[in-house]
Amino acid sequence: MSTANLPLQFQCGVQMPNRFMLAPLTNTQSYADGKLSEDEFKWLTMRAKGGFGLTMTCASHVQFVGKGFPGQLGIYEDAQIEGHTRLATEIKAHGSLAVAQLHHAGMRSPKEEIGQMAVSASDMPKYNARALSNKEVKELRDDFIAAALRAKTCGYDGVEVHGAHGYILTQFLSATINSRQDEYGGSLQNRARLLFEIIDGIRAQCGDHFLLGVRLSPERFGMQLSEIKQVCELLIEQHHIDFLDLSLWDVSKHPEEEVHKHKTLLEHFSDLDFKSVKWTVAGNINTGQVVNSILEAGVDFVTIGRSGILHHDFPKRVIANAEFEPISLPVSEAHLANEGLSPTFITYMKRWDGFVAE
Repeated sequence: MSTANLPLQFQCGVQMPNRFMLAPLTNTQSYADGKLSEDEFKWLTMRAKGGFGLTMTCASHVQFVGKGFPGQLGIYEDAQIEGHTRLATEIKAHGSLAVAQLHHAGMRSPKEEIGQMAVSASDMPKYNARALSNKEVKELRDDFIAAALRAKTCGYDGVEVHGAHGYILTQFLSATINSRQDEYGGSLQNRARLLFEIIDGIRAQCGDHFLLGVRLSPERFGMQLSEIKQVCELLIEQHHIDFLDLSLWDVSKHPEEEVHKHKTLLEHFSDLDFKSVKWTVAGNINTGQVVNSILEAGVDFVTIGRSGILHHDFPKRVIANAEFEPISLPVSEAHLANEGLSPTFITYMKRWDGFVAE
C-alpha cells in the first residue's frame, strides 16, 4: 500500500497532509527589488491547490549581495514582507504547508545583478569573488536568522536553509573552496560552523514549533559524500532540525567518487539513523512508480521538480493513479502557460534541453 497520501508529523508538531513537497524551483518571475510578483504568486499557489503537502518558495536571498538570478524572490528586507504574507496565507488556505527557502548565492551572484564583487568563503578570482571578513561572516549568519524571523512574521510554517548546489553555505563546507584560517575554515567542524550557527540561531529565535529543514547536496563544488554524511549526522544529533532535504541530481545514480560506487547515493543516505528527523530526496522523481519506490525505500517524503512544473496537480494525479506518468517532453508553451507559468518562466525553461517545444 502506498504511503503517498498519508500525513507526516514532524517533531516540531507541524503536520504535512501528504508526502509531496514542491522543490524550490528557480523561476525568475519576481521583481528586481525582490518583491513578489503576481506571476510567482500564481505559479506557487497553483501547486498548493494541486495537492502538494508542502509548497516551498524558490531560493529567497537573505542579503541583496546574495542574489543568484534575475527575478529572484527576496526575503532580506521588511519591504518584502507584504508579498510573502499574501503568499504564505494563500498556500496555507489550500491545506499545504508554506515554507520559505533561505538562500545566498555567494560567489555565484552575477555582477550584473548585484553591481559589485561577489562574496565567498575565500577569494575566488575565477568567479570574481572576494572572501568575507570574519565580521561579515557573522553578519551573514545574523541575516539568515533575521530572514527566518521575517518568514515567521509572514505566516510561513517554517524555513529551509539552502546549503546545497554550490551556493554560499556549500562554499564554506567545501574543502576545495574554503581556505580560511579562522574558526570558519580548516576542519569539517569549522567549515560547517556557519551552517550550524545559522540553524541554532533560527531555532532559538523562531521557537520549537517552527518547521526547520536543511538542503544539502553530496556532490559537485568540492563536496565529498563522506563529509556530507557527517554533516547530516551532526545536524540530526546536535542541531534540532525537523527535516533533511537531499538533492541527489538523480535518485538512482551512483556516487562520482570511486570509493563509494558500490551502492547508490540513495542507499548511502538510507544507511543513516535519522532518529526523529524526517528526510526527503530530489532528483528525477518524475512518475508515480518512482514516487512509490522512493517512499517504499524508507524516505519520508518526495521532492518534486520537473513533474510539478508539467502538472500543477501531480500529487493528486499520483494519489489517484500509482502508475501516473507525466506528459512527454517536449511540451508546448501553451501547455506550460495553462499550468501557471508566465512567459518569463517559460523562457527560462527553454534552458532545459528538450523541455519546451520549438
